[in-house]
Amino acid sequence: MFLRRFYDEGLAQASYLIGCDGSGEAVVIDANRDIAQYLSAAAAERLRITRVTETHIHADFVSGSRDLARRTGATLLLSAEGGRDWQYGFAASDGATLLHDGDAFHAGRVRFDVLHTPGHTPEHLAFLVTDLATSDRPVGLLSGDCVFVGDVGRPDLLERAAKVANTMEASAHTLFHSLTRVRDLPDFVQLWSGHGAGSACGKALGALPQSTIGYERVANWGLTTLDEDAFVREVLAGQPEPPAYFAEMKRINRDGPPLLREWPQPERLEARRLGSVLARWRKSGSIAWPDGFRPRRSLPGRTPAARSSGSRRRPRRRSPRRLRRVESRGAPDRARLSGRAAAGLPRRRRPRSRRAGCRAGRIARRQGAAAPRLVP
Repeated sequence: MFLRRFYDEGLAQASYLIGCDGSGEAVVIDANRDIAQYLSAAAAERLRITRVTETHIHADFVSGSRDLARRTGATLLLSAEGGRDWQYGFAASDGATLLHDGDAFHAGRVRFDVLHTPGHTPEHLAFLVTDLATSDRPVGLLSGDCVFVGDVGRPDLLERAAKVANTMEASAHTLFHSLTRVRDLPDFVQLWSGHGAGSACGKALGALPQSTIGYERVANWGLTTLDEDAFVREVLAGQPEPPAYFAEMKRINRDGPPLLREWPQPERLEARRLGSVLARWRKSGSIAWPDGFRPRRSLPGRTPAARSSGSRRRPRRRSPRRLRRVESRGAPDRARLSGRAAAGLPRRRRPRSRRAGCRAGRIARRQGAAAPRLVP
């Protein structure tokens, strides 16, 4: 079995690529909008993405499952749980396969057992993963937003974000019973959750990338609290205010996000080619600079030697004050010139200091010698 975790730091969101090395088949779970990362990872491992699924209708990011399934020709697997109001609106048009509690699907010799774990959302699913090539016992649980490292999913979003009144406390009771199914799993089962520290889908998520059911059973307050009423009070207390965009994001992911594959894909250029391409577009008028914007004279990728070769030297610029001083002097009057200048001879070279020259002359006269001659 092959497993690769993708983590978006900005969203604190995790998605997974799980495949079978023997058959070359792979499944992507909870894909985000950047589907290129899954395509490149699968190609690097020589895997074919044959199935795409997600644990629930997300509220914190736009899902990439629909686009990834279209791009790869994979089967789209979506939850059929949660009642009529929480069904995927694009499932029928995209030919998706609907999943119920107790179903199973495979990627080669890797089996995924479907568990309905409502509470965070009514349609929420978790996937129990078994690597049949090594054992018939489960190896990990893709828990989505049901249980995290050190915390559990918040059950208040249905009321506070989706504006479904009087559902918060009932969802908390439902979440408690879903966690009972998680609590009953073997200690060695690894926990692969959908979020990490910083996510708004919980209030105290841990920063570890993964854990085990056995460790969470002794360290996670949601699994150590066995009294249902106490759990309901604790899970609803102190939950942060959900972001304002959650309701709209939930609607987009339920009705079907637009397909990115229909957008034009620009050519990816190397840095050394960017300068010549911009220069060509600029010359042809393809680039319209914004008002008030003046591009740099030198384009990226051109060295100082390349900029200076073949270019004329700019004339020396004088400051306005210097320019006025030169103009006030005017042209030299030939009639006022005398001596060497009038004869057209070059000017004598002055000594480095007038004081030094006068002193040298005085010393020479005092000694009866001729004054030092200045060489022109």
